[in-house]
Amino acid sequence: PFLPTVMRWGRVTMAQYAERFQDPFMRRAFATLQYDIPDVPVLVNLVFLAGCANRTMGWPMGGSPAFSERVARRYEELGGELHYRASVERILVEGDRAVGIRLQDGSEYRADRVISAADGRTTIFDMLQGHYIDDRLRAYYDKPQERQEFGMHIAYGVKRQLPPEPPAMTLLLNRPVMIAGENRTRLDVELFGFDPTLAPEGHSVIKVSLPTGYDYWHQLRNESRERYEAAKADAAEVSLAVLEQFMPGLREDVEMVDVATPLTVERFTGNWRGLQAWSPEDDGLTALFKEVASTLPGLQDFYMVGQWARGSIGLSTVAEGGRSLIRRLCKEDGREFVTQS
Repeated sequence: PFLPTVMRWGRVTMAQYAERFQDPFMRRAFATLQYDIPDVPVLVNLVFLAGCANRTMGWPMGGSPAFSERVARRYEELGGELHYRASVERILVEGDRAVGIRLQDGSEYRADRVISAADGRTTIFDMLQGHYIDDRLRAYYDKPQERQEFGMHIAYGVKRQLPPEPPAMTLLLNRPVMIAGENRTRLDVELFGFDPTLAPEGHSVIKVSLPTGYDYWHQLRNESRERYEAAKADAAEVSLAVLEQFMPGLREDVEMVDVATPLTVERFTGNWRGLQAWSPEDDGLTALFKEVASTLPGLQDFYMVGQWARGSIGLSTVAEGGRSLIRRLCKEDGREFVTQS
């Protein structure tokens, strides 16, 4: 019964809806609501708001480390083993069936099934040497996004209790500022004072998120490490100057600064070009719901989970994808899917 509503708001972007307002401020501000992605359909924001309203979505206390550590503990309680700092070089295939993995140190592990939560391009083109791919997947990875939302993060550890502001704000600037080679007319700010686990007592974390591109930072890093680090420091300084206009005296309270670029993401996570998953080039609403590659054509007993399988990002999205896969495997094996609250 809700399909007409879903279809309607899946076709209208936040920027398009903002044009309906007569007030100049609302026309400028509405498109930036929630995640400041004017081109995202209104439906996406409605889904998030609905999830918060019915308490099926929220912030995991402690952030992503606490979330993943809880999953890891449960896995080990069930008898699973985790091997850290064990980079996979190759997925072993026999007769078009995944049978295990080979690590970079040459050791091999055999398995009934292989599940990859790693970077999609690395999995498909390196670990599997591009043998199991169709035209749609090839077209997807042939057209990576250069400039991506949330591509750069500037975090400040501050010795102050954050004021009772919303946990996320878009600061609209009267005059543009230059950050990472781009003129910025607004800053997206997240205030983490609501989670006391992220900082010592009496302290808080403030984060600025910015869209940026991989090539800009890659070129700087190739020219010299000094230029790369200087650009990061400059971005942190300019952002702090803007923040201080809204939070007087903030500079004196800053005790930690940490800047992450797409190169940082690539180094820590292995994600090719530090990328987030991007939606496939499908028309209309289907791009929001269509998976990219939970399985690969012609390869049995192999599965992918995470953002590169789902084509969308976020803890809740990838966690749901992993849960769905286990449910699927239980069904294939004729076993009951059970959970523990």
